[in-house]
Amino acid sequence: MPDPVLALDLGGTKIRGALVHGEGGPHAGPRLEGLAEAPTPAADGPEAILGAVAALAERIRAGAGVSAVGLSSAGVIDSAAGRVTHATSSLAGWAGTDVRTPLAERFGVPVSVLGDVHAHGIGEARFGVGRRHASLLLVAVGTGIGGCHVIEGRAVLGAHGAGGHVGHVPVPEAEGVPCPCGRTGHLEGLASGPGIVQLARRLGADASVQEGRALAAAAGAGPGPAREAYRIAGLATGRMIGGLLNVLDPAAVALAGGVSEVGGPWREALDHGIAQETMDVVSRVPVLSATAGGHAALLGAAARALDDLPA
Repeated sequence: MPDPVLALDLGGTKIRGALVHGEGGPHAGPRLEGLAEAPTPAADGPEAILGAVAALAERIRAGAGVSAVGLSSAGVIDSAAGRVTHATSSLAGWAGTDVRTPLAERFGVPVSVLGDVHAHGIGEARFGVGRRHASLLLVAVGTGIGGCHVIEGRAVLGAHGAGGHVGHVPVPEAEGVPCPCGRTGHLEGLASGPGIVQLARRLGADASVQEGRALAAAAGAGPGPAREAYRIAGLATGRMIGGLLNVLDPAAVALAGGVSEVGGPWREALDHGIAQETMDVVSRVPVLSATAGGHAALLGAAARALDDLPA
């Protein structure tokens, strides 16, 4: 039996990892073994962060052989160089960090590095709802808004590793709204989880509503600022997806992230926004809920690591 891939997913609050074994048959996906996680020392700088990644990896590996390491990381990643080019302040000093070399030196095997949403997109395309489609547009709506266009199982990374930043498409509904990237008017500032909470507050929601679960409960209780905030955010997100359907023409769209699970007025408005913007030729592209689950980024990182191995 070939050695497994050591897959790692580095986020702003936690690091997750597992040994990923190959597919078990025509109807069985990869098998994860030794799944574990650890907190990310996000404020302590790159050396501490990479040390925590390596420590978790050693704990998962437990001395076993691995064929490759696949790392999914927050930030914009130059996959060819294995380096972070841009990152938010949630990971102190992360921009400019060479993440491939320390792991390659430690484990002595090839190391593949991807942005976290790209890894998620590959995982969903190959092992989730995208399995039956030649191409997939993943749209993940949660604390932020990210995306990934996958064609024949491979993510479109872009010339600078920034492909799929769908949260930074300008939308009219977000005019004047600050975006975490430093600009204004982008979708993420309005329609991410925190953006919707702030929108609801601007519309008159109770000041005690501070997070998405409470807001979703208020929206479910009936008409009011919470429901209207989800409606506006859903419409704007749908318009963005509709525009991308016109540009990219994927075979299917997969929705992931906590906001996408709210459903109700958000999903109704999203469907309306898509219908408002799409050309007739792409108006019937299925928009589906993601199914690969919380391990999608690990599965995608592992798959990309195997793709990158020498033939």
